[in-house]
Amino acid sequence: MSGTAYEGRGIHVTTVQGLTQHLVSGNFATFGADIGAMGIAAGDRATIRIARDRVLATNAEASLVTPGWHAEGFAATDVSAMYHVFGITGAGVRDLLREALFIDPDNAGPSAAVMFAGLHAILYCVGSRETLRLHVERGHAAYLVNWLEARD
Repeated sequence: MSGTAYEGRGIHVTTVQGLTQHLVSGNFATFGADIGAMGIAAGDRATIRIARDRVLATNAEASLVTPGWHAEGFAATDVSAMYHVFGITGAGVRDLLREALFIDPDNAGPSAAVMFAGLHAILYCVGSRETLRLHVERGHAAYLVNWLEARD
């Protein structure tokens, strides 16, 4: 699945290609400030909190995320093949969030791990609140597109 995955009801959903994704467990301070659900990442390089002691690091410096244990007190695992990443934009984003989330998007909390359309997912913004990035397990990507189409 690549390119436009869905368009309708005021949203445009694309597949985001080329992101490296690493789970980092332990002391992740080396990766900088982390963001939670609906937090805003400046770009493709981000540290997204998914648990108290775990983050998803996207496009992190390669020397930081070599697999295994690091002397700085963290372990890194490449999960780039595990998650399908969607970019979601458009005037209908707020309506989508109200329908897909079990949480208040205006008070989402410190963890970007959410239930989205019944799926475990990682959700945050890129650049502004109008541009979402959604990571779902790769096997669930087609389900999510079908769910979006069923809203029409």
